Amino acid sequence: MGSPIPSKKEQITDPTVGRLVTYRRLLMRLVDEGVPVVSSKEIGEMLRLKSSQVRKDLSYLGEFGKRGVGYDVSLLLQDLAGILAPFEVRRIGLVGIGRLGEALLNHRSFLSENYEVTAVFDSNPAKVGRVYAGKKCYDIADMPRVIAEKDISVIILTVPASAAQRVLDAAVSTGRIAGALNFSAAVLTAPPEVEVRDVDIFVELEKLLFRLKATEQKKNARSVSAAID
Repeated sequence: MGSPIPSKKEQITDPTVGRLVTYRRLLMRLVDEGVPVVSSKEIGEMLRLKSSQVRKDLSYLGEFGKRGVGYDVSLLLQDLAGILAPFEVRRIGLVGIGRLGEALLNHRSFLSENYEVTAVFDSNPAKVGRVYAGKKCYDIADMPRVIAEKDISVIILTVPASAAQRVLDAAVSTGRIAGALNFSAAVLTAPPEVEVRDVDIFVELEKLLFRLKATEQKKNARSVSAAID
């Protein structure tokens, strides 16, 4: 017997998932602004994407956009929430309440029905016991106990690189962690059943600067060519 054919949802690539999340954020804003209908062209213009890319991505949700009319914003947002939502609400622990940790905790994106930050952790005694964005801060030493009590399955690491692996190991040792979002510069190792995603802001900045430099070099080359002609 052959292998089962993967569902359409299982065929969605990581870059596509990233764009779908971006579409959802845009649609949430359009709902707040009272916009009833939006076209793929308008979505593309607002997000700097080709309309053909938008239509291809949204085809994973089914064919419900009307040619010449566009997508019903509320229905599209509902369908996106359905395909992006996990089977259960994920409870998250955020480790490291520095400036980045606080900024993430206060970000509007954490107001979601799909996930909830239920506890924050830090090793600084001055922060332990305080409340940040409505979440109590616990000592990192108590992390295994709190993870079990609050049924936390995902952690976000905004700790120094030197501490990241140690913190991840302590969390994973509970047997309850399914995924970790790593904002430190450390290269982390985890068991195969634990998904680790790295978010290196400085790498992204360097990539941006590299692209800008390449663009500037092309412009300069065209200017020199034009001057010679």
